[in-house]
Amino acid sequence: MGFFSFFSREKKETLDNGLQKTKQSVFEKIKRAVVGKDKVDDDVLDNLEEALITSDVGVDTTLRIVERIQERVKRDKYLGASELQSILVDEVASLLAENNSSQVLDFADTLPSKPYVIMVVGVNGVGKTTTIGKLAHQYKQAGKKVYLGAADTFRAAAVEQLCIWGERVGVPVIRQQQGSDPASVAFDTLSSAKANDADVVLIDTAGRLHNKINLMNELTKIKNVMQKVVPNAPHDVMLVLDGSTGQNAFEQAKQFTKATQVTSLAITKLDGTAKGGVVIGISDQFKIPVRYIGLGEQMTDLQVFDREEFVKSLLQVK
Repeated sequence: MGFFSFFSREKKETLDNGLQKTKQSVFEKIKRAVVGKDKVDDDVLDNLEEALITSDVGVDTTLRIVERIQERVKRDKYLGASELQSILVDEVASLLAENNSSQVLDFADTLPSKPYVIMVVGVNGVGKTTTIGKLAHQYKQAGKKVYLGAADTFRAAAVEQLCIWGERVGVPVIRQQQGSDPASVAFDTLSSAKANDADVVLIDTAGRLHNKINLMNELTKIKNVMQKVVPNAPHDVMLVLDGSTGQNAFEQAKQFTKATQVTSLAITKLDGTAKGGVVIGISDQFKIPVRYIGLGEQMTDLQVFDREEFVKSLLQVK
């Protein structure tokens, strides 16, 4: 059953604390949407629409959520305004379920391939290398053998940062000198990982969006070269987005999904922002499952995304 069979109190506390700013903002707006109302009517739905849009859920996703609630109102004839929160939890969770083709694996679960190769993409500054470091830590804690590949050879700082994380976590980092061919680094990383019976390989890549054609060519080349060592690699192309940038994260997702086939999302920096609604909007708009969310500075503050717990926490439903 894996991760979804339990959600520890500790994880729940991290989630609640990490979403504190978003929760306060969304909850206040939804409370205002139903103030003085005893049933869900058009006014309540209009107010709810405004509350969700201003919480960075996104216009299209908001309209889908409101339509679903309208259907419920029609079907159930009378819905009390007090029930709105629990209905919202149901509808938003089922919306997110549509984009999660399979349940997300917990770090301790058996991986579908060995080595399991994750290529991590995203612009500089979103917390990409930090996310890789935290993933490496949690996989290692779960007993997995992890290798890191420093294929962002464009920036010396990116390679150094990944090496620091490698030392902190205690996992090998495969690197070459600055300006090397990223595909060559990926090839070396997978060759080493395979020879040493690694379970998980995380490949860092350059985040240069200003030249999409170059980025597209680079990522395609990395993929092709990796497949010479591990057929079907990468098994996951994870896009890291900074949740605190709200609508800007939508734009980045749009650009990256044009440049390469993104199969999962990690949304970081949710602890310092009221824009956590962006998690719902991006997953829905791009039909890509959210795998991880970043809720703080600690290594364990990167959590496997549990959609129901996330929505309950966001809407302050027990």
